[in-house]
Amino acid sequence: MTQKEQQQLGKTLWNIADQLRGAMNADDFRDYMLSFLFLRYLSSNYEEAAKKELGSDYPKLTEDDKRTPLGVWYAGNEADVPEFEKQMRRKVHYVIEPHYLWSSVSDLARTQNDDLLVTLAAGLRYIEEKSFEGSFQGLFSEINLNSEKLGRTSAERNKKLCAIIQKISEGIADFSTDSDTLGDAYEYLIGQFAAGSGKKAGEFYTPQQISSILSEIVILDSQDPTAGPKLKLNKVLDFACGSGSLLLNVRTQLKEKTEGKGTIGKIYGQEKNITTYNLARMNMLLHGMKDTEFEIYHGDTLLNQWDELNEMNPSKKIEFDAIVANPPFSLRWEPNDTLAEDFRFKSYGLAPKSAADFAFLLHGFHFLGKEGTMAIILPHGVLFRGGAEERIRTKLLKDNHIDTVIGLPSNLFYSTGIPVCILVLKRCKKEDDVLFINASEHYEKGKRQNTLSEENIASITDTYKYRRETDRYSRKVSMDEIEKNGYNLNISRYVSTSIDEEVIDLKEVNAKLTAINESIKINTDKHNEFLKELGLKTI
Repeated sequence: MTQKEQQQLGKTLWNIADQLRGAMNADDFRDYMLSFLFLRYLSSNYEEAAKKELGSDYPKLTEDDKRTPLGVWYAGNEADVPEFEKQMRRKVHYVIEPHYLWSSVSDLARTQNDDLLVTLAAGLRYIEEKSFEGSFQGLFSEINLNSEKLGRTSAERNKKLCAIIQKISEGIADFSTDSDTLGDAYEYLIGQFAAGSGKKAGEFYTPQQISSILSEIVILDSQDPTAGPKLKLNKVLDFACGSGSLLLNVRTQLKEKTEGKGTIGKIYGQEKNITTYNLARMNMLLHGMKDTEFEIYHGDTLLNQWDELNEMNPSKKIEFDAIVANPPFSLRWEPNDTLAEDFRFKSYGLAPKSAADFAFLLHGFHFLGKEGTMAIILPHGVLFRGGAEERIRTKLLKDNHIDTVIGLPSNLFYSTGIPVCILVLKRCKKEDDVLFINASEHYEKGKRQNTLSEENIASITDTYKYRRETDRYSRKVSMDEIEKNGYNLNISRYVSTSIDEEVIDLKEVNAKLTAINESIKINTDKHNEFLKELGLKTI
């Protein structure tokens, strides 16, 4: 399927969402819409795999037969079902009983069947508890099928769900249902809901164009970016992963830049918001990832509630080849004496109560491997604010861990109009300078939101890759110069986009004016001679 067709599917589904949600809050409807799209993908993928597994035994039904082929096979081969499901768990890592498949559910919707609500509730519960070997408990916890937002009575809710599911089924009937297609449609819808929800949405979604910059940077060889992307990243982390779009972008960029040869051992994400945590888990599966290929943890990053990241023995500490993050900007938090002794912060000190930006940064940096690269989006304040942040920034610079500072244009995010920056950090850095890239004036202006073109993105990533210096855009700055500026990393101090005023040579200007006046006098005299000959008044 072409990119245009993928975008068209996304737009089709968005129009359905817009028509059907009525008075329902966009965030609430989002959870229903995306969950049903997720069920559609799981079902389609499962049925295709079952078709291959059963081969000629897969039932062929006539068009007017509304039963599902898998349902017919299950009914006629009860003794073989356990072995079949064992094989399916091995191949696609999950099972779905036939009556919970999308084809069965959508048929109930098409016929306005009164059992839809009950069947759908049981189906979602089945996927959470039994479909996968590892429990996906709470995957649909935000989907309240008994909510009065769907209707005051059970009959009204059933009718509303029938309409939503039937419309989705009709909307995607003419499109491919492979993981790339539905995954991209899912991403498109997340983006549209984010744009419609404004500030709240920025907490769970990083625009793809910005994700691509971070992704392209962290997949490159950390010591020699010009060598290109690595062919294997063992572990990748986003400790504030939102809907998981940034992690998936790393996976996409690695595949694209290595022509399909690049692989990731396992993807790790952490998310505090339960709704967004569920979105991330669905997003991973929707993009064709097996449940063994990723781990998303629900918990507070700043308190480090994830046991896997809380190993006290340094020899057992988990380390990552690539870390990306877009944490909440300047979040208020509660630093205390216990956190002051925390292994993540002990060497640097605690970020101030008013802004946890450096707390997030230090959390990620602690788990960065020696050959790894970390790229994090932060507000510009981290570059120049004083106090505790200045002390943390200074130590990171003196230890030669800050590799690149990238300034982005304003109004790129759903959550804020302020310009932000990307900090690139490395544990073992070859260069002893810092690369500054001032891309603040390189963007395409939009009505509500600015965007970055492919050329804008390539300019940033190529400048990083080749450590290029360009007038009024990028510059390598020595540590001596940074020290003289009090370890202040304000980008405009080092790369100004302003155009220097032209130096005017007053003597030269005076000479030109004198010559012009002399020329005027000579030509006026000539002209007056002609006027006298004609008997006219001179000038």
